[in-house]
Amino acid sequence: MELFHVLSAVLAASAFFAYINQKFIRLPGAIGLLLAGLFVSLVVQGIGMVSPAFIEVVRARLEAIDFSDFLMDFMLSFLLFAGALHTDLEKLSASKWPVLTFATVGVLISTAVVGTLFYYLLQLMGMPIDYIYCLIFGALISPTDPIAVLGILKKADIPESLEVSITGESLFNDGVGVVVFTSLYMIAQRGAANIEASFIGELFLEEVGGGLVLGLVVGYIAFRFMRKIDHYQTEVLISLAVVMGGYSLAQILHFSGPLAMVVAGLFIGNQGIEHAMSKTTADYLHKFWEMVDEIFNAILFVLIGLELLLIEFHAIYLLVGFITTGIVLLVRYIALAVPSFVLRLNRTFAPNTLSIMTWGGLRGGISIALALSLAQEMEREVITAITYAVVLLSLVVQGLTIEPFIRRVSRGVVKEKI
Repeated sequence: MELFHVLSAVLAASAFFAYINQKFIRLPGAIGLLLAGLFVSLVVQGIGMVSPAFIEVVRARLEAIDFSDFLMDFMLSFLLFAGALHTDLEKLSASKWPVLTFATVGVLISTAVVGTLFYYLLQLMGMPIDYIYCLIFGALISPTDPIAVLGILKKADIPESLEVSITGESLFNDGVGVVVFTSLYMIAQRGAANIEASFIGELFLEEVGGGLVLGLVVGYIAFRFMRKIDHYQTEVLISLAVVMGGYSLAQILHFSGPLAMVVAGLFIGNQGIEHAMSKTTADYLHKFWEMVDEIFNAILFVLIGLELLLIEFHAIYLLVGFITTGIVLLVRYIALAVPSFVLRLNRTFAPNTLSIMTWGGLRGGISIALALSLAQEMEREVITAITYAVVLLSLVVQGLTIEPFIRRVSRGVVKEKI
C-alpha cells in the first residue's frame, strides 16, 4: 500500500504543477514539471537543514519507488509505443538510412569517444575511475532520450521533416544504447578476459534483431485482430495488450523491449490505422495514447526533479557535469558528422541539420535509470550524480533554447548536400 500512496502523491503533485504551469508559467510541459520537482526537492532539503528527521521521512517514501525499475520495466514501454504510434512512417522512411546510421554507428562512436574523454577528465579532476566504467557512462549518456525529445519537440515550432528525423533517431538509438550498456555492464562484471567478442556480437544480434522481429510480429497479430472487428473499446484494449504483453515477452526472451515497442507502435500507428480501423477507432486510439503519454510524462519529469533528494551531490560533481555536458554535445556532433560522409552522395539535408540535431538531442530519465541500475562497486555514486547533472542541463538549457536556436541557425541559408 505504501507504493500506492507514494504514487498517488506524485500523481497529485504532477496534476497541481501541470495546472500552475499551464495557467501562469507556460513553459514547455516537461520542463515546467521538471523545475517544479526540483523546486520541491530544494524546499525539502532546506527544511531538512532545520529538521533532519523530515528529509529522512521524505527520502524513505520516495525510495518506495525504484526509479530505475519503474521507468525501464513499466513506463518506458507505454511512452515508446505512444511516441511511435504518432510518428508518420512514410516521412520517417524518407530518412531511414540517416536515422538508422545515426542510431547505430553514431551511438557506438559516441560511447567510445565520450567514455574516453570522460576518463581523462576525471583523471584531471583528481577523481579517477576505471576505464570500463567510463565507457559504461558513455553508453548510458550517448543515446538521446525519446521521452524527453518527444516531450519537448512536439511543443517546439520546428520543420516537420527535421522533427521526424530527430524523433525517429531517438526512438531507435535508445534501444541500441541499452544493448551497448548491457554489453559493457557484463564485461565490467565478468572481466574482458572472460567474454569473447563473438558473445557480444551474438548478444547484440539477439537483443536488437529479436526486438525488431518481435515488435513486427506482435504488431501484425494485433493488426489482424483489429481488422476483423469495429469496436473501439476492444481495439484500444488490444493496443494495451500489445504494450504490456509484448514488453513482458521481450524481457522473458531477452530481446530489446524498447525496440519491440517502437516497431509495434509504428506498425499499428500506420498500417493499423490505415487498413484496420474505422475513423472513430483511430480517433479514440490516438486520443487514448496521447493521454497516456501526457500523464506518464508528467509523472516522469516530476520524479526526475524529486530524484535530487536521493542522489549524493558534491560541488565537484556539478563542475564535472557542466564540463561533461559540453563534451557530450561536441561528441554528439562528431558522431553525427562522421556517418554523414558515408551518405554524402545520396542524402540532402536542410542546412545546419547536424547542428540542430545536436542541440535537439536531449538526455533524460533513461540515462538516470541506467545509472541507478549500476552496482555500488561500479562507481555508482559518481556516475549517477554526474549523469543527473548532465540530464538537468540538457533538459533545461537545450530544451528551453531549441526554438530560438533553430531560428538563429536557419536564418537566410539555402539547402546543401551533406
